[in-house]
Amino acid sequence: MPLEKSSVRLHIYHLDEEQTVSSFADDVRAGLTATPKKLLPKYFYDALGSVLFEAICYLPEYYPTRAEADIFQRYSGQIVSRLPGRLSLVELGSGSSVKTRYLIEALLARQGELHYQPLDISATMLRQSAVELLKSYPSLRITAQARDYTQGLGVIARAEGETLLALFLGSNIGNYDPPEAIALLRQIRRTLHKGDGLLLGADLKKSVAILEAAYDDALGVTAAFNLNVLLRINRELGADLDLKRFAHRAIYNHEQGRIEMHLVSRTIQTINLKALGLTIEMQEGETIHTENSYKYDQAQLARMAEAAGFRVAHVWLDAEERFSCSLWLAE
Repeated sequence: MPLEKSSVRLHIYHLDEEQTVSSFADDVRAGLTATPKKLLPKYFYDALGSVLFEAICYLPEYYPTRAEADIFQRYSGQIVSRLPGRLSLVELGSGSSVKTRYLIEALLARQGELHYQPLDISATMLRQSAVELLKSYPSLRITAQARDYTQGLGVIARAEGETLLALFLGSNIGNYDPPEAIALLRQIRRTLHKGDGLLLGADLKKSVAILEAAYDDALGVTAAFNLNVLLRINRELGADLDLKRFAHRAIYNHEQGRIEMHLVSRTIQTINLKALGLTIEMQEGETIHTENSYKYDQAQLARMAEAAGFRVAHVWLDAEERFSCSLWLAE
């Protein structure tokens, strides 16, 4: 596993590229031959996809990032004070780490220095954010994992006597169906010691109009983000997907309590994936299901915490009560 050292304060570990390409190919084959067709949302985040998602966070319709940042801006001191002793910060799916700065600053003010361990599938975004953080905070040390965070949980470092605060923000938990979400939370719990904390950002249930607008903005940035996964398949798997033959669709599924994103075939079409030796037929109106984003109430979140081996210590809400950050303690 290659190691990149940009400075003595930064270590970036990379998953082998061959293994990453193989996983992508296998998941695309499985998803496009399934009924109904689907793709995993983690594959949105190549270099372009990560930039597009950062742009989404600035859209007026997309409230979750601003709401979560509001919580951290107002309560970061309270959040870190809930855990005793010296803390190390771990973040699953760190992205640009913009919101995390509030917690980093609160911890540096409390203990003088900090070890931050971000895990993210986008090596480009991880490197850029790490360099910017190190410029801003001379007492910060970063050990980063450029990989799917589910694969990096087992290599999290802990100094003797240190408590871990794991961050799982942006309502990323909402991308998992309920049984998968519980399984992932249990996996995180197994990584932690009793008394460690998990700070979980989760989007709350609200009006359908607000929810659907957040995933289908007027400018079309979310549509581009969704369509970009097809561009990635073309580039990495030698496919001939015509992006103009697909439309973005975001709908709220009342029964499941989730936003669904789909790519809808505008026509009957044949798709060739050269690297896979695979040909796919699609009918007009047929969809590729690319993402779920579950929305929660506090009772649902409390049941998830208990099922995964955590105790809810405290819940913080943004000013408009659209989003929650819950501190769960490992039991």
